[in-house]
Amino acid sequence: MELLTLEHLTFTYPEASAPTVSDVSLTIHRGNFTVICGLTGSGKSTLLRLIKNELRPRGTQSGTIRYRGTPMEELSTAVSASAIGFVMQDPEKQIVTDKVWHELAFGLENLGIPPAVIARRVAETAGYFGIEGWYHKSTDSLSGGQKQLLNLASVMVMDPDILILDEPTAQLDPIAASDFLHTLKKLNRELSLTILLVEHHAEEVIPDCHRLCLLEQGRLTACGAPREVLAALSPDAALWKAMPTAVRLGAMLGWNNPLPLTVREGRECLERYHPNTVRTLPQAVSAPSTHAVLTMQEIGFRYERTAAPVLNGFSLTVYENEILCLLGGNGSGKTTALRIAAGLKAPDGGSVSLFGKPLKHYRNGSLYRNCLSLLPQDVETVFLKNTVREELADAGLSADTLPFDLSPLLDRHPYDLSGGEKQLVALAKVLATKPKILFMDEPTKGLDAQHRDTFLTLLKQLKQQGVTIVLVTHDIDFASQCADRCVLLFDGRIVSEDTPERFFAENRFYTTPAARMTRGYYEQTVTVSQVAALCRLNGRTEGSGC
Repeated sequence: MELLTLEHLTFTYPEASAPTVSDVSLTIHRGNFTVICGLTGSGKSTLLRLIKNELRPRGTQSGTIRYRGTPMEELSTAVSASAIGFVMQDPEKQIVTDKVWHELAFGLENLGIPPAVIARRVAETAGYFGIEGWYHKSTDSLSGGQKQLLNLASVMVMDPDILILDEPTAQLDPIAASDFLHTLKKLNRELSLTILLVEHHAEEVIPDCHRLCLLEQGRLTACGAPREVLAALSPDAALWKAMPTAVRLGAMLGWNNPLPLTVREGRECLERYHPNTVRTLPQAVSAPSTHAVLTMQEIGFRYERTAAPVLNGFSLTVYENEILCLLGGNGSGKTTALRIAAGLKAPDGGSVSLFGKPLKHYRNGSLYRNCLSLLPQDVETVFLKNTVREELADAGLSADTLPFDLSPLLDRHPYDLSGGEKQLVALAKVLATKPKILFMDEPTKGLDAQHRDTFLTLLKQLKQQGVTIVLVTHDIDFASQCADRCVLLFDGRIVSEDTPERFFAENRFYTTPAARMTRGYYEQTVTVSQVAALCRLNGRTEGSGC
């Protein structure tokens, strides 16, 4: 049954020179799980918002969108609000009440549902999503993963026909993201819920979806069964690096009978086609700097006097000219530690020194003049102007001097950009301050694989120029490629730190798909390029397919 139909849909933002969505035709059948992948700025978020009347952007639209055969503009407010569910990228932006129980009930109350029905639906939904334990909590006390699960439950309590999600795991740690995506698969499998999902990190969703659609420059270029779409996708395509690890390795090493999609299928091909006589790659030996530029000793911090501590005996030393990645679950204290190091929050105890000088001795803004810069998690706080062009001019920049192309965005309002585009504009402004030490909080959030590669190159260039970099990130694959040292936070303190090869190889859950695929077969192999190199060193045996 056709639930949602898009016919020749085209959309252009005001004053834009070209459409953001161009001639898209797509049919979503009831019970289907459809995933849309595309580069940053390809029109994915705009396409999804056009389907939800309450979120439709301003601009010029042609073509039609029909829900159950009815044009979207003819849907009643009640049907649009309840039948078409929408979960946004930022968990904070969708929560509207102060208590978990009220958030669950809020949508039903606005629809005028009788109190007895609301009570039953809320109770059932809270039980299904495992929310009972924090049912009476304040919404602002929840972790990022809990907030996003609450957003999902608050939509599902309204019993939607179709669930639309715009990069819902972008701000979640890897384990919380995996749990969230598992919940989506369960909803599709057990309730036959129709799901339309946009996701950059497609490792866990592509193997289980019914259809994979590729969006490039606003146009659908492919749509079909995942294995068929990926088999036809060129390894030279910009979208290729966003595909699952097993898919990329399969194409690189000729594992195509059939092409593997999952870590399990990839492991089967690895063992079938390649021996493990050589188990590890030669490790580059480098002498790390012993000159500390940031020292944090026995830091304690809590947001309320009676609350549990967020940081408890937290100590960290960052050395000159290194790239250090702070990792850990939502709520583990990563962002708090970064903000204390940046002088934006005062610790309850302990000391912070930067370049050998106590942080409290930096006065009159001297800390932020060619010394320290912070790219915050909420990059919209960086924006002050009405267009990207004005934002760049405000920082003394022009588009033709940047390491990434912002020229198509110059006349757009910064708030109208996609999540990844906002990151790039904010990054340009932060780098314009020419810092000696650069703090970044989730800098790859919303970036596609192509822009993450550009960003990776940029970080290495900054390191060569003598900049010390500290990143808070949930992007494990990115950390495995860029970091000199990875640090894991848990319960307000550091519990593990090492080079990426040793750090991720020793972790069983908090690690990369490449490390999971090679565990016990190869050693200290945590990236796709490392796996491919070892496979080639070991040669190939004859296999009958995998």
